[in-house]
Amino acid sequence: MRQNLARRSALVDAAIEVLASDGARGLTFRAVDAEAAVPKGTASNYFTSRDELLNQVGHRIYERLIPDEATAAGLFAGPNTRERTAELVRLVVERVTAFRTGFLALLELRLEATRRPELRAVLTARVAEDVEANVEGHLASGLPGDADAVKMLYLATNWLVVERLTLPGVFSEEEAARLIGEMVERVLPSGP
Repeated sequence: MRQNLARRSALVDAAIEVLASDGARGLTFRAVDAEAAVPKGTASNYFTSRDELLNQVGHRIYERLIPDEATAAGLFAGPNTRERTAELVRLVVERVTAFRTGFLALLELRLEATRRPELRAVLTARVAEDVEANVEGHLASGLPGDADAVKMLYLATNWLVVERLTLPGVFSEEEAARLIGEMVERVLPSGP
């Protein structure tokens, strides 16, 4: 297998685009080669199987969603209030919806994971890490709410993102922002 890491990343990024536009059934090595604008057969030189490519896509989506260190450090600067928490949730929704193809590809991967145990294991581990990092970051920052509150916000926010990306006419951006504020108000305690 080839080891040019930049080319490998470009192929995985191309696979994300193919998944988002054509679904899991449209994800072929040939489609990835075309999306990456590389010669036919390139993807098959980098990945031993379609399953390996799917697993790599599962990792890569999360790599691209993680903010850089400066952005991450700035996220928890500010007052430890419900209002600040609502703003952080809005920022996360903006960040995720800005990577539209990544989230749509992730939805495709989740469906595919119901039939592929190895992919299910990859996504389960990655999502569990993400949830734990969210809980730890929230608790360490001193923002209001406990681990269960963070998990409830995580679950509700994920479905809001699904609505915004797949059926954007259900909730306008303004209504989504308002609902995030309401959700935080109802889930988090008002006191310290």
